[in-house]
Amino acid sequence: MSVLENIGQKLLLAFQGREITPEMQQALARYKPGGISFFRSYNIDDPRQVKQLTSDLQQYAKKLKLPPLLIAADQEGGQLMAIGEGTTPLPGNMALGATGSAELAFRAGEVLGRELSAMGINMDYAPCCDVNINPRNPVIGTRSFGEDPQQVSILSAAVIRGIQSQGVAAMAKHFPGHGDTSSDSHLGLPSVPHTLERLEAVEFPPFSAAIQVDVKAVMSAHLALPAIDGTDALPATLSKAILTDLLRSQLGFTGATVSDAMDMHAIRQGKFLAEECARAAKAGIDLLLITADPADHERAWDGLSKAYLNEPQSQGGFQDSVMRISTLKNWLAVNDRKPSLDMVGCAEHLAVAEEIAERSVTLVRDDACLLPATLNPEQRISVILPRPADLTPADTSSYVIPDLAGALRGYHPNVDEIVLPFAPDDQQIQETLKRVNGSDLIVCTTLNAFDCP
Repeated sequence: MSVLENIGQKLLLAFQGREITPEMQQALARYKPGGISFFRSYNIDDPRQVKQLTSDLQQYAKKLKLPPLLIAADQEGGQLMAIGEGTTPLPGNMALGATGSAELAFRAGEVLGRELSAMGINMDYAPCCDVNINPRNPVIGTRSFGEDPQQVSILSAAVIRGIQSQGVAAMAKHFPGHGDTSSDSHLGLPSVPHTLERLEAVEFPPFSAAIQVDVKAVMSAHLALPAIDGTDALPATLSKAILTDLLRSQLGFTGATVSDAMDMHAIRQGKFLAEECARAAKAGIDLLLITADPADHERAWDGLSKAYLNEPQSQGGFQDSVMRISTLKNWLAVNDRKPSLDMVGCAEHLAVAEEIAERSVTLVRDDACLLPATLNPEQRISVILPRPADLTPADTSSYVIPDLAGALRGYHPNVDEIVLPFAPDDQQIQETLKRVNGSDLIVCTTLNAFDCP
């Protein structure tokens, strides 16, 4: 491949379609991308369809004489499962944090990696290594293992080892740490305004642990670190001080760096995206995660190619970057396990999910001594459920239909279920209060700390 063709290897493109589309065929031929990102709303029906799609994409890339594609998805467990239907419904990272078990975290990683590999997906945008120390964090939440840096480090490393034991590349995200933000980088530029000493104590340790177990990729966060970049700090995705000086020189990471989605509004959009992609590459990003918009595909490629052609001093960095991507693809080729599709959602994997769920149940407080609940058959339980909503564009909670009331009916015959919108208005709250009046036990569930009526 020529130098300009190699530049396309730095692109992870997305597209809308459950099968390979003519537009995607054209994009593969024109840009020669390094890989494809799958999203639930764009590309996913069930494991068999995903397997066919990955096979078709790889065959088409081979026809074009391209290197094998990286095919990636957000398969974290919990509230973010790009492939949900038919896969093992693993509880999320905070559930693993509640178990405190590195052994269970490793087994969860094995399940994630084995099922992705069976479907032809060779890179997992997981795990979140963010220390969720801010209770008002709108974007991480239960995707984190918890608020203790040591525990997050141990469990992150265990999940990474599990995923990569199945020949799938894991990805530590969101570097340098998205756990102590109170705003969403999908919508703007958050800042983590702490001293370097504090960052080294809280935010950085899980990424160091990931590097120590040879994580194959690290995803950057679109957030600012004034302690490193000063008052007018750039998003980390555009910061050489963070991606090259800190991540590579100080922490010793030698694998592939991947940007968070470049359509997030911490990054300039529209005609400015070409420049932002070039800035990210020069800062140290190897792979750019690009949206499904064909115009953004062109902007990203144009930005990278013009930077390479017009700035000779950056050419060495581009070539080193392409070499890291090639090294990652070689590792995947050598470690490809090709498990059977029958492994997806199998009884062995479901048993792992059930054990995590059982061991994660945590009694935080029971001052009134209500538990264990003992009721007569005629007494009434009211269950209040918020309808799951996607709290961020990457979330997949809205695909889940909770059945807590049905589960409780297995133990008690008189259960009333009340389903509310994610953000109920005053009238809905008042109607709910009237409906539960006279209940002998009320079970009120929540998606986060702020949605409970």
